[in-house]
Amino acid sequence: MNNCMEYRGYHAAISFDADDGIFVGSVLGIADSLNFHGENVAELTDAFHNCVDGYLDFCREMGKAPDKEYKGSLNIRLSPEVHRQAAICAAGEGKTLNQFIGEAVSDRCKAYKNARPSA
Repeated sequence: MNNCMEYRGYHAAISFDADDGIFVGSVLGIADSLNFHGENVAELTDAFHNCVDGYLDFCREMGKAPDKEYKGSLNIRLSPEVHRQAAICAAGEGKTLNQFIGEAVSDRCKAYKNARPSA
């Protein structure tokens, strides 16, 4: 993905704020709010690393377990027809509905990643 960064198992989405002329990042998938910014890629990267390192240090000092990205539990809503079709397909393949949906999402993510130009 061209607008994401990864460091120490944390991912951040990056956008550009044209009004302020800076790149802005936000760490994804955790309850705590972690944001950072920089005027160029090097500054943004340093700010991201400092943000994550500071968060982990703070959690350690407070005796708090740091949030982990995406715990693997997801509640989705499907139409009854799609739910029925997915359950039938899963059973036909000898899989649980969770396995079937997990594989379908994984396949879609791979296709998405392969369709995007690499940076």
